[in-house]
Amino acid sequence: MTPDWTPLDAELDRWKAAGLTLPLWWRDDDAITATPQLERLHDLARRLDMPVHLAVIPAHAQPSLTGVIGPHMVPVLHGWAHANHAPPHEKKAEFGAHRDPGTLLAELERGRARLRTLFGDALAPMFVPPWNRIAADLPARLPGLGLRMLSTFTPRARADAAPGLRQINTHLDPINWRAGKTLHDPDTLIRQVADQLADRRENRADPAEPYGILTHHLVHDAAIWDHTEALLTRLLNGPAQIWTAHAGETTNEPT
Repeated sequence: MTPDWTPLDAELDRWKAAGLTLPLWWRDDDAITATPQLERLHDLARRLDMPVHLAVIPAHAQPSLTGVIGPHMVPVLHGWAHANHAPPHEKKAEFGAHRDPGTLLAELERGRARLRTLFGDALAPMFVPPWNRIAADLPARLPGLGLRMLSTFTPRARADAAPGLRQINTHLDPINWRAGKTLHDPDTLIRQVADQLADRRENRADPAEPYGILTHHLVHDAAIWDHTEALLTRLLNGPAQIWTAHAGETTNEPT
């Protein structure tokens, strides 16, 4: 069945009529090593001419990743080992409130140092906590480690997660994790994007926050790849202006 793109196309026309621009960015999680899936991700990023922010797990990161880092692959820090430390009755978290803050900071420092060794200045100063969860008192400590951005999921409540730390979230995940890691119903995803853009246009959500597409290359099937490419292509042909973390760190507001 062909997806119905009408709701999104209509919303993009409203953005065009209003002269609006959508800051757009892309994050892909759980990179460890070079794989055929990662090469496919890289090929898509090059074809779209849109950088993807590759959230790398430092404890397991392999030197082979350095071969794909470049203009279309921006590495960012993704936890330490992507290990769940939450009690059984709570949602998964590696950097949640269940652990000693000193331990969390030590893992962050260790992880950032490892990725700096692998990627040098290509590493963007962004922290992506596994499962998009982080202890409430930890963001204030991140700038002291050289981190300038925090990325989780859902529209941000405020521009700064803490002084000196910009909140740059993702907003759409096409994967239905509870149904075998397949694609969510495409028409539902399309309506979700249209509704989120309408919220921005009508100032119910922060229009300055870069709109983030979240992917996980290691678990994509053909339908997820195809939908992601079709969605990004539509947005890029519409009001989108590509945002990257390296550009964003040069100013207090997204560029």
